[in-house]
Amino acid sequence: MKFDMGSTTLSDLGKSTVGSGEDLGTLIQQLIQAAEPLEGKFNGAGKAAFDTFKIHADEITDALNSSLSAILGGQSGMDTAFGTGDVELEDNANQNMGAANFDAARFGAR
Repeated sequence: MKFDMGSTTLSDLGKSTVGSGEDLGTLIQQLIQAAEPLEGKFNGAGKAAFDTFKIHADEITDALNSSLSAILGGQSGMDTAFGTGDVELEDNANQNMGAANFDAARFGAR
């Protein structure tokens, strides 16, 4: 199995997630505003569901933004871990190459 990812993949993904979070909050507010003309036109379960959504719209927005924030934190942590791992891999390779006897690997050369 091969895992190949560019060095900026996670930071680019993080930038997209931040933008998505801002867009999501705006879209929810636009949905509420767009639904305003429908208020009072529902009866029964439809009215109850609409009223519940409207009452809890700020909570819904906050919960979604909190979830996206947690995702962003995870992406940032992964970016840090991958960056640290990349540096450690290079350091270990350089250290091991420094200790290697490349002259001993030359066959037939004296």
